[in-house]
Amino acid sequence: MRRWRTPATLLLAAATLLACSGQRPVAGGPQAGPSSSASGPAQGGRLVYALSADANGFNPITDQFAAQSYSMVTPIIEPLAAVAANGEWKPYLAESITPNKTYDEWTIKVRSGVAFSDGIRLTGDIVKANLEAQKASPLTSAAFGPIKSFALADPMTVTVKLSQPWVAFPYYLTTQTGMIVPPASLSDPRTASLKPVGTGPFLFKEYVPDNRMVVVKNPHYWRQGLPYLDEIEFRILPDSQTRAQTLEAGGVDAIGTSRDEDLAKFGAMKDAYTVHRAAGMAVAESFFLLNTAVPPLDDVRVRKALAYATDRRTFISTLRGGLTQPADGPWSKDSPWYVPGGYPDHDLAKATALIKEVEAAKGPIRVELLSTPDPNTMQSVELAQDMWRKAGVEVTIKQADQADLINRAITGNYQATVWVQFSAQDPDGEYVWMHEAYAKPVGAISLNMSRLKDDKLSKAFDAGRVSADPEVRKQAYATVQQRLRELVPYVFVDHLDTGAIIARTRVHGIGEHTLPDGEKGLPLTGSPIPFHPFTQVWVTQQ
Repeated sequence: MRRWRTPATLLLAAATLLACSGQRPVAGGPQAGPSSSASGPAQGGRLVYALSADANGFNPITDQFAAQSYSMVTPIIEPLAAVAANGEWKPYLAESITPNKTYDEWTIKVRSGVAFSDGIRLTGDIVKANLEAQKASPLTSAAFGPIKSFALADPMTVTVKLSQPWVAFPYYLTTQTGMIVPPASLSDPRTASLKPVGTGPFLFKEYVPDNRMVVVKNPHYWRQGLPYLDEIEFRILPDSQTRAQTLEAGGVDAIGTSRDEDLAKFGAMKDAYTVHRAAGMAVAESFFLLNTAVPPLDDVRVRKALAYATDRRTFISTLRGGLTQPADGPWSKDSPWYVPGGYPDHDLAKATALIKEVEAAKGPIRVELLSTPDPNTMQSVELAQDMWRKAGVEVTIKQADQADLINRAITGNYQATVWVQFSAQDPDGEYVWMHEAYAKPVGAISLNMSRLKDDKLSKAFDAGRVSADPEVRKQAYATVQQRLRELVPYVFVDHLDTGAIIARTRVHGIGEHTLPDGEKGLPLTGSPIPFHPFTQVWVTQQ
């Protein structure tokens, strides 16, 4: 199995790189409604589902997870909490998750009647052991920084003691850090990485690296009547054009894509395909990540110049088919946390003047821009190169494969790089990526990859983390957006909601799942290609 590991790559948001498409016609109707059947969900059947990349392992405690990892792992391993369609967290394997009055202690009541596929019953001590393993793991420990200890209050209840109030703590239990594996997986992490075991609706059957993973129905799943499918084959097809062609030829039933031409083409064939797009906080932003700890980007004037030189609407019209909206921060305009104003809009004259001002004191401004070698991403960085050069910046492009690019960002061995991130459902989910406590010197592993150290921004994140008052939190995250726009550690491009799942009409239930309490779950999550649960996906025979 191909893999790489680093203490910095926790959670889905760690890094998923931009895969831009070239100029395409605008889709008239980019999203079709979900398919349905008057007879209701059908039991049985097989789904072949194409993914853009292989996973780097299936152990949530030891392996870096990206979108494709969640697609392959969540049918087998489930989390303590999940996200509802309205963006709120809800218990899943937990029956309840309850804070004390000061939010510095949380009580997790484990759901009864749940068993792993190896026959072991889910108990409080197993949940406690999993959370302790996540807290100790070099991969995920940073996410659990405020946690002091775990205690078993009774056989089905775990108490989590914190060093400070943490109102958004349950959101961290909806992701990799909240996934629960049996004792055998904890004691043998290497086997768990290759052959996952969990409480989920499907069982591991087969895995061929860089080719396919097959899961089959769990006949003893704790949610009665689920799942509907007998089997899912996840097929690895890295080339986006090949995925689309294979779908059209009938070789697969569904694909993930972020290409606007796929949305336009398949969206126009509503009798044969459905198109499902992620939206809101579930969608990440595309941007250029800047290293504020190295010249010339340690000068805020240069960073602002790059932002002024970047024509976001040209990116959208030429590389997204006009389907996305400009981004000016980590949260989109439809987010309840969004506040407008202050971002450096495209102004080539201002960009040029700033570069000339810096050049007068420091000499020519040279920037190396990192990119993965795939053609779609190269289109994006070449467009940025052209825009930045017009402002007087000497820009060279350096190619690196995805693993190397991410490692270079984490260790600070870069100046600027293409990037996609920030899809957490709560703003606290971006704490470790922006807070100065996680900004380490160049050469050291840093979760704050821009290495920006700003006291006002960090204190705002702290205020948002400890307060349960919605207005206090909203003001805190307004300050975060203000400081990001003033200090420009990121040159934002757009809200990347072209990420979609395209399926043949025989496939039903994508984005239509319900949580154990009957509430509708969040349909799709992540960018550039989203993922979704498979528990209630079903197929009709054709």
